[in-house]
Amino acid sequence: MSITLSTKTSPFPYAAIAIATYTQKAELNYDESVDGVTLDLGGSQLSAEDDIVADLAKAGGLAGDSAKTAAYFALAKTLPTLTAVPDILAALDSLDNHLAYRTFFVGYDVTAADFMIWGAIRVAGKLTGLLRNGGQYLHLLRWLSHIESLESTQVALASLTTAKANKARSNKTAAGFALGLQNAKEGQVVTRFPPEPSGYLHIGHAKAAMLNQYFAKMYKGKMIIRFDDTNPTKERTEFEETILQDLELLDIRGDKITHTSDHFDLIYDLAIQLIKSGNAYTDDTEQAQMREERGQGIASAHRDDSIEDNLRHFEEMKIGSPEGTRWCLRAKISVDSQNKALRDPVIYRCNLVPHHRTGDRWKIYPTYDFACPIVDSLEGVTHALRTNEYRERNAQYQWMIKALGVRGVDIWDFSRLNFIYTLLSKRKLHWFVDSGMVKGWDDPRFPTIRGIRRRGLTVDALSQFMLAQGPSQAIVSLEWDSIWAINKKVIDPVAPRFWAVVKEKSVPVTINGGPSAPETKTLPRHKKNLEVGEKTTVFTSTILLEQEDAASFEDQEEITLMDWGNAIVRSKTTGPSGDITSLTMDLNLEGDFRKTKKKITWLAQPSEVHPLVDVTLLDYDYLITKKKLEETDDVKDFVTPVSEFREEAFADANVGTLTKGDIIQFERKGYFIFDGTAEDGKLEFIRIPDGRAANLASKAGKPGVVAVEAPVPTSAVTVDVGPLSSSTMYKMETVYGDEPVKPVSNTKMYALPNVYEG
Repeated sequence: MSITLSTKTSPFPYAAIAIATYTQKAELNYDESVDGVTLDLGGSQLSAEDDIVADLAKAGGLAGDSAKTAAYFALAKTLPTLTAVPDILAALDSLDNHLAYRTFFVGYDVTAADFMIWGAIRVAGKLTGLLRNGGQYLHLLRWLSHIESLESTQVALASLTTAKANKARSNKTAAGFALGLQNAKEGQVVTRFPPEPSGYLHIGHAKAAMLNQYFAKMYKGKMIIRFDDTNPTKERTEFEETILQDLELLDIRGDKITHTSDHFDLIYDLAIQLIKSGNAYTDDTEQAQMREERGQGIASAHRDDSIEDNLRHFEEMKIGSPEGTRWCLRAKISVDSQNKALRDPVIYRCNLVPHHRTGDRWKIYPTYDFACPIVDSLEGVTHALRTNEYRERNAQYQWMIKALGVRGVDIWDFSRLNFIYTLLSKRKLHWFVDSGMVKGWDDPRFPTIRGIRRRGLTVDALSQFMLAQGPSQAIVSLEWDSIWAINKKVIDPVAPRFWAVVKEKSVPVTINGGPSAPETKTLPRHKKNLEVGEKTTVFTSTILLEQEDAASFEDQEEITLMDWGNAIVRSKTTGPSGDITSLTMDLNLEGDFRKTKKKITWLAQPSEVHPLVDVTLLDYDYLITKKKLEETDDVKDFVTPVSEFREEAFADANVGTLTKGDIIQFERKGYFIFDGTAEDGKLEFIRIPDGRAANLASKAGKPGVVAVEAPVPTSAVTVDVGPLSSSTMYKMETVYGDEPVKPVSNTKMYALPNVYEG
């Protein structure tokens, strides 16, 4: 089932989206072209919110007295229509009095009535204001706080927020892409992606590469991959190979691969031409003084040197003599332009380090700002896509084209991609690698292409996300939840389902009525996509459950063992520490799974014939504790002390058929990517974030999880990093008790009022 609605639906069906995420019986699809809300039942449709909520409640097995529920449904329709303050206060008094000795409106658990009343309160602005500001409706506020603290409710609200953001973004994107590239002709467009071969590509480079390929394909043109190899100090051949591999990971392939160094002779000749035309001069001003003079609009002492002197100094530079290394070549554009990029920029420097392609032939190298417009023109590039951090240099780019008399190139700007808690600086990323705080450039915590792909981000999701950003000029730090939410939609339909049970304090369960000898059954790996394949499930009279599940069972409670049937908890044994050490259940295959609240994953007790597989589940936190590091910030001061978490578990034997890079779902745990076999023989799986705030939160302190602390920086700096947790959610403690627990949240969703102090 699926619910289709628009973000502008009024009144907004909050109850419908909340119960959909709570029961997980319907997916939410936001479509701005529709009016109202519709539940698609696979052949028939419901369009009234109360009908939708009632149907999903029934499908989800939510308990509740039908007569009482109907009364609250009727009240939910009335509440938003109340306008007179006395009427609103009377309604609030009635609701608050009803909850004085009750946790929920109907029964002992959340029902459709709770979601209907909650949704009505959210759309009734005047009522909400009186409720939150009145201070006397403690029972109603307590209930409201609980409903809104449910993870499913947070997910529902987050989906609405994301949909609204996507709506705004897609409108701009559609308009931007509809305009396309200026002066573009089908079959003649040539774009280029010009990475420097001095490191690994990161997610910021991915946007540039994908947009270049997108427009090349859009206009049936070509894309050049050009290595901007003008700084031999940093560049190496092996980085060219890794960049091409990174692009391959993104399904990006150029029509041609070139190097700026292919054109060094012609670039040199054009520099000579610029000197002879009086548009460039050599300068031996010290770097610090030059920076100060450019900032203050002061002309260099050599700005008016003769052409002969400039040619002589440039020749000394070319041969790399001691005299030549003192000099650089500057374009003669302006001394005091308001655009400081035009204040006589340096266009050639000496560098005696041998080049990885040309060896020691050259001792001088052009800057990127000089070489780029020249090579763009020479190689037939029609459109240069650049991040808008270069915008001030666009005038410089066009000046070079005009001064040199070469073919013009159109420039198309787009915003640089930034993410919160994420470093894109090569220097800072190098520090993490060099200090041993990560395991390499493909560490899953890194924003490199290798890192994000290793963590399970698909090319499809990355491409959708990048194109959704479109030609936006806004420079913002984006949340990671949107891109992971897109990724979930890509992997969910095809990810095979398996089971895993955390080893620590796992509970053996005796199943009365189970098979006397192990039995096997072939089941689909994905119930909604039979093309994913089949798996073998083992059934025995002794199974393993997780401690968390076992501890949640009530005596004589009926639960559902997934893919098997219902079972009734008959007895449980508790150890000295209060942990459950064993359980006994009666199999009840005639039971109705729709009436049980708990659907539990389990594993058959391992045997020689039917062993389980030892696996390690890995999860990660952000590497830094500050959303955005400033230029003056020292990265050492903001290192997350614990950012890797390991959890030992048993998994069903079917995972032994996986190959490295396969994406799966451990049901009730989340999505994972198989990272290969560790040295200890255990299979390692990396959790893939799914865009939900709870799964993007810190994992520190979770039972059964081993936190792997970051090594102490080599500088032995004492780091004050603040709280360990960057949690974006919290679990709601019991709302009754002598001393109510005040939940502490660092939520990124929205602030909840403190209902415990009046």
